Amino acid sequence: MKRFAQLNARKAWILFLVLNAFSMVIFGQETGGGSGSSSSTTTTTSTQTTWYASPWVWVVGGIVLLLIILSLVRGNTTTSTKETIITTKDD
Repeated sequence: MKRFAQLNARKAWILFLVLNAFSMVIFGQETGGGSGSSSSTTTTTSTQTTWYASPWVWVVGGIVLLLIILSLVRGNTTTSTKETIITTKDD
């Protein structure tokens, strides 16, 4: 029976320590507690824009695409015709 009581006392002590550690972690993460301490947080943000997010890139890309499509549709309109004239002499 003594052993069982000692085992329960050890488990209770370990449970107390674990729960106490959890409470220290939780209360340690609070900001603006009640003990009169003040803290200020400064947040700086930087924005990065990618090159394809700019409107002028889309306009230039659209113009280039339109020129490519027009040149493909137009095709080769220069046609060269060769005329061969054959003359025969009858005697």
